[in-house]
Amino acid sequence: MTIRLQNYDHYKTNWVTRFAPSPTGALHLGHVASALFGRRFARPAGQWLVRMEDIDPQRCKPTYAQAILEDLRWLGLVHDGPVLYQSTRMAEYGGALDRLEHMGLLYPCFCTRSEIMRESAAMFSAPHTAPDGSLLYPGRCRHLDAQERLRRMEAGDPYVLRLDMARAVAQARRAQTNSRRAWPLTYHDLACGTVTCQPELFGDVVLARRDVPASYHLCVTYDDAAQGVTLVTRGEDLRPATSLHRLLQTLLGLPVPAYAFHPLLCDATGRRLAKRDGALSVRAMREQGLSAAQICHKALFEGAASQDNPLG
Repeated sequence: MTIRLQNYDHYKTNWVTRFAPSPTGALHLGHVASALFGRRFARPAGQWLVRMEDIDPQRCKPTYAQAILEDLRWLGLVHDGPVLYQSTRMAEYGGALDRLEHMGLLYPCFCTRSEIMRESAAMFSAPHTAPDGSLLYPGRCRHLDAQERLRRMEAGDPYVLRLDMARAVAQARRAQTNSRRAWPLTYHDLACGTVTCQPELFGDVVLARRDVPASYHLCVTYDDAAQGVTLVTRGEDLRPATSLHRLLQTLLGLPVPAYAFHPLLCDATGRRLAKRDGALSVRAMREQGLSAAQICHKALFEGAASQDNPLG
């Protein structure tokens, strides 16, 4: 799989990258393409790490995680260092949430999804969505006073913790100004250079739930820093979320990696390969007689074919 690396330092050979699957099913061809994409930047002098993003106790299973690691070994994709499991790091995420709360940037939200949809529909002609497709929160619970919040929490009303986006952006801007850094926030994309961030388009995102004590956005941002990742490689579908992650990096004082995005592998109908849609697993292809080299080649070939402008 290739991308146009117009802003890529070809002499840099010590990138630290990571492959971070969620163990909710078997490894499939799209995963292999993603793993190979990140691994090539880490060779010959860098590190290619593996992280299990298993924060969802309902969908993530240890048997899936074990199978994914076995498939990676069979494919010859040997990671550097120990595997990091997010499910063991809830105390660290809790500490990050505490820091945001002390800044006055979090608030409890008691609204159900159906309530949010009704309120959003009443405010607009159609429910507004964030860049990742999630429903944009209208902000009802943001205006509850401290006494009402405490009363409802003590009553046992279920709630999530949301980031007050307006306050968070203002706080990040002050931090950039105080450190004499430019505003707005940006990140470096190896393919197209400097990209301007727009985290405000996500509205008041959820950073923690009762069943999942920390969100994907918080965990992935925190762990990339904790693991010393210098180049985040991810699918094009996560490009918009990078703006939100840059905001969290600034608020938490975390280092800023570079980014490289790869196209998503699709099936014959143009739909993204996904476990929930029955994408053919590495294990199934192996049982059909395909070798590890053939599967890796297939992943690279289909990844290149999915691009409009592959690098020659």
